[in-house]
Amino acid sequence: MAGHSHWAGIKHKKALIDSKRGKIWSKISKAILVAARLGGGDPDTNARMRVPLADARAARMPKDNIERAIKKGTGELEGGNVEEVLYEGYGPNGVAVMCEIMTDNRNRTAPELRKLFEINGGKLGSTGCVAYLFERKGLVVVSSDNVAEEQLMELALEAGADDVELQDDKFQVTCEPDSYADLLETLEQAGIEPAVKEITRIPNSTVDLDIVAGRKVLKLLEALDDHDDVQNVSANFNLPDDVMAELADG
Repeated sequence: MAGHSHWAGIKHKKALIDSKRGKIWSKISKAILVAARLGGGDPDTNARMRVPLADARAARMPKDNIERAIKKGTGELEGGNVEEVLYEGYGPNGVAVMCEIMTDNRNRTAPELRKLFEINGGKLGSTGCVAYLFERKGLVVVSSDNVAEEQLMELALEAGADDVELQDDKFQVTCEPDSYADLLETLEQAGIEPAVKEITRIPNSTVDLDIVAGRKVLKLLEALDDHDDVQNVSANFNLPDDVMAELADG
């Protein structure tokens, strides 16, 4: 985790996303569709399907929506021409930004993302320009009020997690993407509800931002998160405690 708090950079994003359940269902549907197209519609034989299905359960997504997405992916219904694309760029203060995209029309998506970067003080970059700064991981954040460190450590390691770290009264659990679904299932069985759960790209190092730069970067990330085709956004910044406190106060 390179000693920084990824939670600091995503707590504001979480509040925004949680208020838009319909949009979340649409994004999960795309993930299910792509998983079904690549590995079939049976989660017992398609390990990739387990992650979006776990997300669907957590988001209380209707069964009909899930089944429709699977059928589009397997070709039983039309509308399965969704592809994965990774866009990279820079935000204010040179912050590195990565966007995981699922789209049925990259010729539409690319200029829309380029515009979002530009109007928010950033710039869409070329392939590989910032990817080396990130590592793709499963991330689960649990409040330290909800579980003892020893219990969480035992459960997490048993499920294949790499690390459990306490930062800002939150336990940050990281794992390889292949272990993510097992980790979520283990925590669910133990009655532990994470504050955040996602497969994301965790930066190897971060840039500390002041209040002005912090607001600008968060505004860019929120705009990107709000785009229908964006599945996940990662950035290599950190907000010091005093900046976090000022942002929390508005």
